[in-house]
Amino acid sequence: MIRVEGLSKTYRVPVREPGLGGSLRSLFHREYKEVQAVADLSFSIEKGERIGFLGPNGAGKTTSLKMLSGLLHPTSGTLSVLGHRPQQREAAFLTRITLVMGQKQQLLWDLPPVETFALNTALYDLDPARARKTQADLVELLRLGDLIHKPARNLSLGERMKCELVAALLHEPEVLFLDEPTIGLDVEMQGEVRRFIADLNARTGATVLLTSHYMQDIAALTPRLILIDQGRLRYDGSLSGLTAKMAPERRVTVKGVHPPLQALGFAVDGARMVATIPTAEVNALVQGLLARLPAAELGVEELPLEEVMARTFRGEGAA
Repeated sequence: MIRVEGLSKTYRVPVREPGLGGSLRSLFHREYKEVQAVADLSFSIEKGERIGFLGPNGAGKTTSLKMLSGLLHPTSGTLSVLGHRPQQREAAFLTRITLVMGQKQQLLWDLPPVETFALNTALYDLDPARARKTQADLVELLRLGDLIHKPARNLSLGERMKCELVAALLHEPEVLFLDEPTIGLDVEMQGEVRRFIADLNARTGATVLLTSHYMQDIAALTPRLILIDQGRLRYDGSLSGLTAKMAPERRVTVKGVHPPLQALGFAVDGARMVATIPTAEVNALVQGLLARLPAAELGVEELPLEEVMARTFRGEGAA
């Protein structure tokens, strides 16, 4: 389905000294430096997988997605998507993939989304009857109703994002490259978009490669993670495996503030007390707490995924 081997992308960036003098000198003699965005990246993805493609800002995620979708040519290495070389931008390839970027839009600003849908139907040379059926199904799943007939500029960010998804999926792609599809959305709208993506994957078997800074997206949608940092692969495996390796502790919580528990390693966290301990010590601690506070409301939690990712990119474990 997707095969990436030794993929690298290097940009040649002009360097200019500050000030007017630097600007004038750069007109006659321009110097350059090379910036490596992706370095020797290798992985494979099978049909129907949902993958979280993560890394800190500047890690090379968007550059990688643009190479996978054919918008950028790799400097070196090989990649294959659905048996095609993406950089060739063949029509047979483009009609089988889609790229949705949360910070870009294809909707025509002054026209209703339905006009963009009609344009995409023509651009992809879709059967009109089938396109109308697909559009109706997507509009129903996303609960858009009559919003598709309002000018795009009059829609909220969340409404526009859902319309972007309809436009991007009208040709029924087999591979979805989703770059921050929930960015800027409120919590409720994020949940709606996540449910839609999960349902689409379950119904159609479409492969999903998702980047997101919202860990709720990752936890809800992607059982497998590919993590990159400075353009290099840091981890490729299950979410549960990463959590077990990087954060083998549990967080024990006690409702209310109980100063004597500080002697057991608890700290005050708002209206509760929290202690982070190795998993093997949880049972003993809970038994001790119940002996001291029989009526206490206790909880045992995994560490937040944000902390797991932070530890990984700080290099605090062998990921």
